[in-house]
Amino acid sequence: MTQEAKKLPAGFGRLWTAQTVSSFGDGVIHAALPLLALTLTRDPLALAVVTAAGTLPWLLFGVLGGALVDRWDRRRTMWITDALRAALLAVPAAAAALDLLSIPLLAATAFLLGLGGLFFDTAATAYLPDLLGRGPALLERANSRLRGAQTAMSGFAGPPAGSALLALGRSVPLLADALSFALSAILVRSLPAAPRPVPEARESLLRQARAGASYVFRDRLLLGLALRPAVGNVAFVAVETVLALFAHERLGIGAFGFGLLLTAEATGGLLGAGIASFLGRRLGTGTALTCTAAVEGVAVLGLAAAPDPYVAGLALAVCGAGIGATMVLAPSLRQTIVPAHLMGRVAATSRMLAMCAAPFGAFLGGWLATAYDVRTPLYTAAGLLLTMTAVTSTMTSNRRVEAALRTADELRAEPKAVL
Repeated sequence: MTQEAKKLPAGFGRLWTAQTVSSFGDGVIHAALPLLALTLTRDPLALAVVTAAGTLPWLLFGVLGGALVDRWDRRRTMWITDALRAALLAVPAAAAALDLLSIPLLAATAFLLGLGGLFFDTAATAYLPDLLGRGPALLERANSRLRGAQTAMSGFAGPPAGSALLALGRSVPLLADALSFALSAILVRSLPAAPRPVPEARESLLRQARAGASYVFRDRLLLGLALRPAVGNVAFVAVETVLALFAHERLGIGAFGFGLLLTAEATGGLLGAGIASFLGRRLGTGTALTCTAAVEGVAVLGLAAAPDPYVAGLALAVCGAGIGATMVLAPSLRQTIVPAHLMGRVAATSRMLAMCAAPFGAFLGGWLATAYDVRTPLYTAAGLLLTMTAVTSTMTSNRRVEAALRTADELRAEPKAVL
């Protein structure tokens, strides 16, 4: 039976439901957190601290976290992490109810949620090919559905809900996110167990982490797949840091309108996730990835020049389409070509490069808005995205992708030695 004809297993439905529920909570907090920060300060640099805090765990623990995931049971890692994140959110919710909320507390919450995200996302990325097998067509179908649900919930339904829930009280969106994590933990715990990766004999955690990082840096295709979101995150986080301020001061929209603006990006993301496989088949995965990166850069340029909320919403929708397609094609390719025992470390290394760039983007966005104008970070971000597209285009070419797929097929076809 071909990969195209295979059905996704029943366990995938539970994984999809868990991530859909959790993504709704992420969307709620994605809109609510900057708005909560805005109730405390209008200082762009203070807002940047909250944004950057959520990405710092990847800088501090990214590769080591991947090595731990490659040692641990991946399903257990996911459900325990979500249960802990649900409990964590009770603290800022209580502080908000008692009028004790502060920028340091919001930053600490963002940091710990980001730490949980490190373990959950890495384990989920490694678990999916264990659940489905490593055929690219089946992985693209699964990632398309996961990305579509994530985009719909975290971008389309969640942000307006977060803005609306904030109107009911500052603790309400935090409690809604906590509930989403709790439900996700219950669903993930019911998933079928996957084989734990074969441990590498008597190697230290640091040595295993280094091996995973070296695997990425020695492979030009994997390095290109990792560098593109790394540079992209500098740009996107610079935009995200000032987006609420830009929307308020330049576009003249309030809290609910800001949620709708984020929804426009999510709408484009749904379209991008839906057509990703078509683009990969029609253009080749490498060319499709280059095209979507270029679309993102042009769209951010349009956002920077937007004269009103309607043009800004259209620009964000186009940008979301590029991101949605990229986030289906790139992970599916990586999950196909990377050996199972290295999957956690390779995924964590790639994500770490992207997330480590994000704090720089946050502070860059805050500094540019303070020193110049709130539109300046957006123009800078567009320039970074277009430059990155040109630099990495040969690293992720169709020729390199096809060669990597052939090598992965040959390695899987080799008979395994009996120990």
